[in-house]
Amino acid sequence: MGVHFINFTITKFAVSLSFGIITAYFFPSYILPCVILLALCMLTLSASYFLTRHQLYPNVIFGIVTFLCFYVLGYLNYSLRLPNAQKDHYSHTMVSTHQTLQVTIVELLKPSAFHSKYIVRVDALDSDKTSGNIVLLVSKDTPSSSFLIDDTAVISGEITAIHSSLNPFQFDYAHYMKQQGVYHQLQISDRQILFRNKGKPSIRGYAEKLRTHLIKKIAESSIGTEEQAILSALVLGQRRDMTKALYTDYINAGAIHILAVSGLHVGILFLLFSAIFKPLERLPKGQTIKGMFVITFLFGFALVAGWSPSVVRAATMFSLFAVAKMLNRPTNSFNTLFLSFFGLLIVNPMWLFHVGFQLSYMAVFAILFIQPKLSRHYRPRNYFLKKFWDIITVTLAAQLGVLPLSLYYFHQFPGLFMITNLIILPFLGVLLLGGILIFVFAAFNVLPNFLAQLYHFLIRTMNQFIHWVAHQDSFLIEDISFSKTKAVFSYLLIVSLFRFWNKTTYKRTLQFLVAIVLFIGICVAEKMTNSGSKLTVFHKSKHTLIGHKNGANLKLFRSDSSLSYKDTSPIKGYIVGAYVAVVDEQAIPKIFTYADKQILVVDSLATYPNVLQDEIIILTQSPKLNLNRLIDSLAPSIIVADGSNYTSYVRRWKETCEKRKLPFYHTGTQGAFVVKR
Repeated sequence: MGVHFINFTITKFAVSLSFGIITAYFFPSYILPCVILLALCMLTLSASYFLTRHQLYPNVIFGIVTFLCFYVLGYLNYSLRLPNAQKDHYSHTMVSTHQTLQVTIVELLKPSAFHSKYIVRVDALDSDKTSGNIVLLVSKDTPSSSFLIDDTAVISGEITAIHSSLNPFQFDYAHYMKQQGVYHQLQISDRQILFRNKGKPSIRGYAEKLRTHLIKKIAESSIGTEEQAILSALVLGQRRDMTKALYTDYINAGAIHILAVSGLHVGILFLLFSAIFKPLERLPKGQTIKGMFVITFLFGFALVAGWSPSVVRAATMFSLFAVAKMLNRPTNSFNTLFLSFFGLLIVNPMWLFHVGFQLSYMAVFAILFIQPKLSRHYRPRNYFLKKFWDIITVTLAAQLGVLPLSLYYFHQFPGLFMITNLIILPFLGVLLLGGILIFVFAAFNVLPNFLAQLYHFLIRTMNQFIHWVAHQDSFLIEDISFSKTKAVFSYLLIVSLFRFWNKTTYKRTLQFLVAIVLFIGICVAEKMTNSGSKLTVFHKSKHTLIGHKNGANLKLFRSDSSLSYKDTSPIKGYIVGAYVAVVDEQAIPKIFTYADKQILVVDSLATYPNVLQDEIIILTQSPKLNLNRLIDSLAPSIIVADGSNYTSYVRRWKETCEKRKLPFYHTGTQGAFVVKR
């Protein structure tokens, strides 16, 4: 009973902490009241402890106040890391002009077509010492554009806000970076780099140098280019060298988790190292010695894999499993899982919003919670059949655990994921351990050619299999509309289902039925919400896209009739997010009516009828016209300019509208223009 109580308590502490972090994410401005509340809670806890210290179990008040303490702790832990709570944050001395910054490279990001990208720490802004991270974009035509982690530089430039998404349901990069505590960016060229130097080495810097060295050594081997990319991704978490086609194949086959160095890889290594060092258990205090070796090797792998947050999180989580075995105390996997979850959120509460963090913990939680319930319904006696059944149940459990999140973030479901995992997972441990050996041998220049060729063959075979699975289009379900609310209630449904399956009681039956009703209610409510009508002028550079959505149907007016836009950004994201089922692409009409408003589209020909009833005018394709004359002739209620217009034209039109006190809307700065019925 004591173990279950501890497990239940730690779980609730972790959940309370998480809710506090989520509350702070949406309402971060109540730091002082929370400090006072935390002090009151601590006083109440102290008084309650002395009054009930001789009782076997704490009373209800003690429990409620304890959970409230962790809730407030989560709130403060997140809020105090925000710029407003940090007096030395660079944003307090930032101005909208060029400034001199001293920065340190802390992370390398995937480069774009025109820029090398980094996350840098702002150590000083002009003459003021500061803190906080920004995104640094260095033009690729800059000779010195390449930086390494821990490099320092003095640069000159203007810090600007990271651009938010300009279209509905489009990936919001600014929101994504905000969840990592990064709010601004700086774009520079070579002449703006005033000074650069090697900084003080950090663990992350050593890890990146080691990883770069190992990748160079592998490049000298007889392993093929594509196979090298998979090897680097599999062992080092380095996916920058993968082609887009190869990366897409792994996504569509439901095997991208194989290339994301995190919980799966560290878990496999945990089992491998535990088996390798098992003979040490025969020594005095052998369990402790074995545990220390396992932990050392796990964090050694984390170092080789680049010391990224995801692999460090996974190494920490499985190290706690090793510690639990070392101490040989009565505990269980749930206890250890939530203890690691709790500890990591104390270290960095912003990890709660990382996709990798969420997927990793939901997968492990589902394996611990669901897999035993699946496994006990069939217990084969044959050893190999038992292992095969274990792979099936683990895969099903993990897939159920991450399914709602996968549908929400990626909007697709690989129907053949089971085949992919059944074929690859049994060999993943061999591939992973073999890959580590390949890198070790290569680092010391003793990699046998036959071993390199064997590994090349294995990876090439895996790539061919993945390619075959990925191109079974009829089994790949794409463009699934799945909201955040649906994801939350899906987990409620899954947990209540397996609790009901495990033990059928009146209470669990009621919980399961309520979860079903709530999920159906959410689906119906979202369908009703998206059944209305709206007109959207999308922002797309050099193109004009106007969408008229009516229920599940979208009539898409586009400037270039030779192209189809429904599978391209931003229309594809809009189709998924707005629950669109049918898309009809048409040429843009000159005049049409929507919601009792007459809308005139003026294109590059700059021709328009001389009438006085057009309420909305949309300027497209940079028409050469006298805007004052158009306003006098048509008396519009608003002028809208989309992304197909020259910036200089837009600037001039805006000035004219400001002088005429007429509303002007530019999709390039204000986002898509939406008219609702």
